[in-house]
Amino acid sequence: MKIAIVLGTRPEIIKTASIIDEIKLRGLDLLLIHTGQHYDHEMSDQFFLDLELPAPNYNINVGSGKHGEQTALMIKGIEEVLIDEKPDIVLVQGDTNAVLSGALAASKLHIPVGHVEAGLRSFDETMPEEINRKVADACSKLYFAPTEQSAVYLSLEAINRNKIFITGNTIVDACFRNLEIAKKKLSDNNLIEFEKINKENMENGSSLKLNDLDNILTLTLHRAENVDNKERLNNIIEALAELSQLDIVFPIHPRTKKTLENFGLYSKLANLKHVHLIKPVGYLDFLLVLSKSAIILTDSGGIQEEAITLDIPVLTLRYNTERPETIVAGGNYLVGTDKEKIVEKAKLILNDEEFRNNMKNAINPYGDGDSGKKTVDIIVNSYEKDELKIEAPDDVMTSFSTEIIAIDEDITVLDYEKKYNGNVKVVYNNSNDINSMEFPTDDLNLKNKFVIFDRFKN
Repeated sequence: MKIAIVLGTRPEIIKTASIIDEIKLRGLDLLLIHTGQHYDHEMSDQFFLDLELPAPNYNINVGSGKHGEQTALMIKGIEEVLIDEKPDIVLVQGDTNAVLSGALAASKLHIPVGHVEAGLRSFDETMPEEINRKVADACSKLYFAPTEQSAVYLSLEAINRNKIFITGNTIVDACFRNLEIAKKKLSDNNLIEFEKINKENMENGSSLKLNDLDNILTLTLHRAENVDNKERLNNIIEALAELSQLDIVFPIHPRTKKTLENFGLYSKLANLKHVHLIKPVGYLDFLLVLSKSAIILTDSGGIQEEAITLDIPVLTLRYNTERPETIVAGGNYLVGTDKEKIVEKAKLILNDEEFRNNMKNAINPYGDGDSGKKTVDIIVNSYEKDELKIEAPDDVMTSFSTEIIAIDEDITVLDYEKKYNGNVKVVYNNSNDINSMEFPTDDLNLKNKFVIFDRFKN
């Protein structure tokens, strides 16, 4: 069996590492296709070496560019590889342009697509990631949902429950796997040291020794809705100014730095004595920084997942999130760019032991670190059952009616579908509470519940 994986960014490489490990462990044929949209050495060859992963079989080298141009080049390059290699399934992970391109190219060739991290929804269509993930889900054959909530969203979009699998999130696998690699690297060097950006002349300066810092707050800031908005940036800087009891470590992205300079805000940030601006760091070093943090302040989606996996309270500089499970679990708070909210929550974490421990001890909604194994188990099982083929139908389409039904039988989802000839889409514990939705697994008992049911007509 040949499994192709399309990769384009560091988060995709990180989150597919455990799947790659599992494929290699089983002796399956692995085909890695790198789009090359992150085209420097750190983003490509060296990064695979650092994570102890095999080098890609193909690098399309699309580089940077406008969305349409980059996506078109990716689709063209991926399509050529897939025609030559003829994999049995193509895996894409997340919500990048590489995911969009890989899913479209494979589906048009009638090659089944498996979407890892399927079903995430922010319901904010100004985010390009929201469009990418929805298109990828429209193209997919197998859906690897990280949580039950993600699986419910897919069901509500009329995707057959038998194609949806709750696997947990491979970010948990990645954190455990890669933190061990990072610690091994640390034990070799016995020091975590980064290049600071000099506050006087705003250029590269002395080194920052992480071991010398206390009460670390790690900040990441890159989303356009924040970085390109002067008022929001100013609010964040003013909040940071009030958190002087924290050592704030900020690996600043060149684009963020340039925007701050254009807005006349860079010196205001750089001259805060407790804020340590450093050059962007490699993933393994960054994972060590996260692991040593007391608080994480971020507008990143993936870091919300890493934080709850590492038991570190996270405050998210956004007004919505496609990771709502972290909010429900209690490990994450949305603070937007409201100065007062940022300061209030950060000080609560720092000074209120009960509040801090409740966030640190939040139950991780993304699983126990076996998502890669579960994902490959499902793929292999589907392949062996000959369920991956995409062929034109031989049967006349069956019509159906969609109904909401109150169940008083002592019966499982699977038995109910067999008895009444249809598909259960979503289950409700209480018809008046939309938050009570459950994903209909085969063995879920339906007694005293409500269901949305597609009843087939003969």
